[in-house]
Amino acid sequence: MSEIPATLKSEIKKLIVETLKLKDVEPESILDEPSLFSGENTITLDSIDAIELIMVVQKNYGVRLDDQNLARSIMNSVDSIATFIVEEQAKKQS
Repeated sequence: MSEIPATLKSEIKKLIVETLKLKDVEPESILDEPSLFSGENTITLDSIDAIELIMVVQKNYGVRLDDQNLARSIMNSVDSIATFIVEEQAKKQS
């Protein structure tokens, strides 16, 4: 597996805050590993939030996420989103 750049995680956190218009949430306060949907993280997202995030991640990073079952695990945390982006971009380069 490729190394996940810290800058990518920071970008994803900013993207979450901006896309979902989260007031009173600083991007750096969002944790990398805990689920974004379980209430264990600084924020708790729902399925509508996930759809919005999927669309913006696809647009901003040039990746496709067509499998709904896979989308659930990929969008689970900042780490899983970052891993997906890095792996998909690596596939395109090879």
